[in-house]
Amino acid sequence: MSKKTKIILIIFITVSILAGYIIINNDEQNSSFISNETNQIKVTNIIEDIIATSTTLGNTEVKSSSIGNPIITNIILFYGDGCPHCKIVEEFIENNNIKNKISFAQKEVYNNKKNADELVGKAKICGIPTDSIGVPFLWDGTKCLVGDQDIVDFFKSLIN
Repeated sequence: MSKKTKIILIIFITVSILAGYIIINNDEQNSSFISNETNQIKVTNIIEDIIATSTTLGNTEVKSSSIGNPIITNIILFYGDGCPHCKIVEEFIENNNIKNKISFAQKEVYNNKKNADELVGKAKICGIPTDSIGVPFLWDGTKCLVGDQDIVDFFKSLIN
């Protein structure tokens, strides 16, 4: 047997052993998955039920749900811990169950430099000077909203 053939044979055996190992580990993981199969089917059905159609509002993706609730993506609400105007927005979100109707990120900026830098970047896109940036601040994917009432009105328009 030539040296080249031996090398190919060694590689083939190594790959075969590795593939067998992966299959065995995957089967062990699948056995625990099978015991939870009913729950997995329920989750899959819920996901399929929620995401029916998709449209856009500017760069904000709006997905319709078969249960009637809009699911919004690409929205970021920037806030500051202890900010009284942010508290007004948070109370509106809680009192109207907004988090279950609209998907959006919330980012605290007073204690998180990365979030604060991201806020500045979004404000620059909207042409807001750095000395005029404040919270609460909402980025909807294309435009910026600053202040509690504008943000509350934005959420109201999405759920009505």
